[in-house]
Amino acid sequence: MNKDTLEGQWKQLSGKAKAAWGELTDDDLTKVNGNAERLAGLIQEKYGRTREEADREVKDFFDNNR
Repeated sequence: MNKDTLEGQWKQLSGKAKAAWGELTDDDLTKVNGNAERLAGLIQEKYGRTREEADREVKDFFDNNR
C-alpha cells in the first residue's frame, strides 16, 4: 500500500488503529494522518517497543486492513 493510499484511507483506518493501540489518542491519530513512520514512532514512544517491533506492528496493521 503506498503512502497516498494510506493517507487517503486513514479516516477509516484510524478507528481500527485506536482499537489496536488503545493508548493512542484521537489527537495522536490525527497527527499521524496515515503516515506509517509517524505511527511507528508513536507506538515506540507510548508502548516502549523497539523501532523494529513498532515498524513490524504497523506493517502488519496496514497489511491486514487493506
